Amino acid sequence: MGLGDEWGGVIGALSEIIPVYDRVNRAISLGTAEASRRRALAGRLRAGDAVLDAGSGFGNMSLAALAECPQVSITMHDALVPMLRAAGPRLRAAADRSCGVFESLPYRDGRFDVVMCGYSLRDAISLRAAVSEIHRVLRAGGRLVVVDLGKPDSAVARAGAAAYVRAVLPVVALCAGGRLGLRFSALHGTYRKWPRNSDLRAVLLERFARVELETGLLGGAVRVVAHK
Repeated sequence: MGLGDEWGGVIGALSEIIPVYDRVNRAISLGTAEASRRRALAGRLRAGDAVLDAGSGFGNMSLAALAECPQVSITMHDALVPMLRAAGPRLRAAADRSCGVFESLPYRDGRFDVVMCGYSLRDAISLRAAVSEIHRVLRAGGRLVVVDLGKPDSAVARAGAAAYVRAVLPVVALCAGGRLGLRFSALHGTYRKWPRNSDLRAVLLERFARVELETGLLGGAVRVVAHK
């Protein structure tokens, strides 16, 4: 599980769509992305928590975390330096930054209380390696919070979700982001390799003691909290 050899192409596409990234993401998530972030984080953060936003992009998950609990400390980690540089003014003073991949996090064991992945874990080169690294940098009792596209277990719902990603999403992205929006078609490759919701839960349970998984949009959206 994971992008494997396709990772470079996906990262290349992401680097091209930075100017329209946020606008198109809001459109293709049918306006649910921000609410999903808030719902996943509600009650999961405590004052003084050290929080890693893994695959942070522009820091939308970090902003949601600070809105939920302003007393946390944020570290943003992303494979693309331009994404980190484009973080909003509020995050320039509120978050540390590092560049790299999920599979090799440059932090000591047990460094963080919470690791967040907002629409990013799907871009891992190797899902199991990424989960292993996230587990390593979490302290005992720490939490992994994931918000992402879901792949329904029902064959009918899964076919509908796949059809949206393959056929409808590029049209929505074109309308929201112009020609650059067409590069969002790379999402189909990430979705194709993304596990079904029950399989994602099983992968997380290989490392974590307890996993809470909630779905929306008939299984096409997923919110997960995994407890170390």
